Amino acid sequence: MPAKNATYAAAGVDIDRANQAKRRIRYLARKTFTGNVLSDIGSFGGLFALDRRQFRNPVLVSSVDGVGTKLKLAFEMGLHHTVGADLVNHCVNDISVQGATPLFFMDYFATGVLEPKVAEKVVEGIAGACTQNDCALIGGETAEMPGFYPPGEYDLAGFIVGVAEKNRLLTGEAVRAGDVLVGLASNGLHTNGYSLARKLLFGHARYSPDTYVNELKSKVGPELMRVHKSYWPVMRKLLTAGCISAAAHITGGGITENLPRVLPVGLAAVVERASWPVPPIFQHLQSLGNVADDEMRRTFNMGIGMVVVVPAAAFAKAETILRKGNEQHFTIGRVVKGERRVKYA
Repeated sequence: MPAKNATYAAAGVDIDRANQAKRRIRYLARKTFTGNVLSDIGSFGGLFALDRRQFRNPVLVSSVDGVGTKLKLAFEMGLHHTVGADLVNHCVNDISVQGATPLFFMDYFATGVLEPKVAEKVVEGIAGACTQNDCALIGGETAEMPGFYPPGEYDLAGFIVGVAEKNRLLTGEAVRAGDVLVGLASNGLHTNGYSLARKLLFGHARYSPDTYVNELKSKVGPELMRVHKSYWPVMRKLLTAGCISAAAHITGGGITENLPRVLPVGLAAVVERASWPVPPIFQHLQSLGNVADDEMRRTFNMGIGMVVVVPAAAFAKAETILRKGNEQHFTIGRVVKGERRVKYA
């Protein structure tokens, strides 16, 4: 027997409610627009004009990522704007290690039942981080899929495009034995290792986000929700000064897996384990789960969010730039001849 007066809203997709959310999202996105943006939010495709007068031989650099299971904590705490910033900063860092200046960003927000205030908070965080990174939010997709996501949950992904001069791309080819490894400090887990962290903190230790932990000198929730740091402000200065031969964004896989990605064949990295202080959150996680050192280094950033490979001749200049920028950093090792991998000393 046919359904009577079936509607899309009755099936769980309320177009009017979605339009309400999109009106606010349009306002937030427009605030990030630069003179290069040629389209408005709501177009089928985002249009961005590359100013060829600024480049002789431009190369577009793109990346895509998500926030991962850090979202589970955002749902539980009702804290949604920070994950938007996490998303943008992660993507910006990913292209900066190839020498690219961010141009524009697009997001994908999918949920079972659209809650306009939640969507607005997420996009507010995205737009704010885009502004801080001089990047335009030129479009995205808000998808309402009833029955696909549990109530109160959503998924989030981001897409970024940047540009670099072809002869200034960081490909790893310029890395030489003797180059110095400089680690830029992270402010926490960033967006990686949350599946293990949640299991240890909330499963094994039975903490809640509001639990105050003496070892951390803070509550668990705020500690885990620290925003993934953008290194673009200082990376831009180092790139302009010609102080970088390569760089690695330390995400899933830690230094162990990410640093070899930017090393040429025949070169290895020696990383001195005691050359920087490991933040308390990582020490506490390791003690809760009796996690082996190698497992910790392959799962978490351990306090280093970016590794910059600096030619020995440019080290003093790089140090000056980092100090003037109040960027916490540590000399953590060197590039040596050998099999392409990380050796811990």
